[in-house]
Amino acid sequence: MRIEIVTLFPEMVEAAACYGVTGRALERGIWTLSCRNPRDFATNSYRTVDDRPYGGGPGMVMTADPLGKALRAAREGMRAAGIEAAPVVHLSAQGEPLTHRRVVELSAGPGMVLLAGRYEGIDERLLEQEVDLEFAVGDFVVSGGELPALLLIDAVVRQLPGVLNDERSKVEESFVDGLLDCPHYTRPETYEGHAVPPVLLGGDHSAIARWRHKQALGRTWRRRPDLLAARGMSEDETSLLKEYLNELTNESDEGKKQR
Repeated sequence: MRIEIVTLFPEMVEAAACYGVTGRALERGIWTLSCRNPRDFATNSYRTVDDRPYGGGPGMVMTADPLGKALRAAREGMRAAGIEAAPVVHLSAQGEPLTHRRVVELSAGPGMVLLAGRYEGIDERLLEQEVDLEFAVGDFVVSGGELPALLLIDAVVRQLPGVLNDERSKVEESFVDGLLDCPHYTRPETYEGHAVPPVLLGGDHSAIARWRHKQALGRTWRRRPDLLAARGMSEDETSLLKEYLNELTNESDEGKKQR
């Protein structure tokens, strides 16, 4: 996969992309990264890429011309790599919420061009003409699109074949089955008076799988009930969730007695 990113801070993106899972995959050539700085396409000696907004108001707006030229250079880079078409993705707080489903869709393609804006925003005419997809990583505002772009890159790259040491990792994590992930434990068996759930120590893999599924259902019910409502549950899952809730009630009652 090839990823092109249009950003005023290429060093920021390149440095962060070199670490962890994405960095190892980059070294192995599973994906490639190229950054295009709009300032390199500005026409004046000050390399200006922003101007005051029409109609007044605070802040500055990124101008269309240098961004358009940077995007064209990114597309040319794609074509030179043998990729004829790749979506242009704008990272914006006004975009569609980024979901696991969208990440998987993007990872199935040969590449993508990311547009990381700054200041108060980007000239709307550029967005209307050049952008195919617009994603938000949450209902909050950050200073630029670089951090959201890095989140998207990490999420997409880890879906690529051969990136993870164990391919089961990407099918046994939050959102893959419409649920949050179950709790995880490691050594020591007891930490500050809290023990690992006995079922995880018994070696019964079917019992462990059942417990993990139950915990995933329960955690999703407690933290993200909207996911359960959208996903729905089978009869077996409904029974598992009921069992989880009964255990939760019993634990709460036991805790009150101890106090």
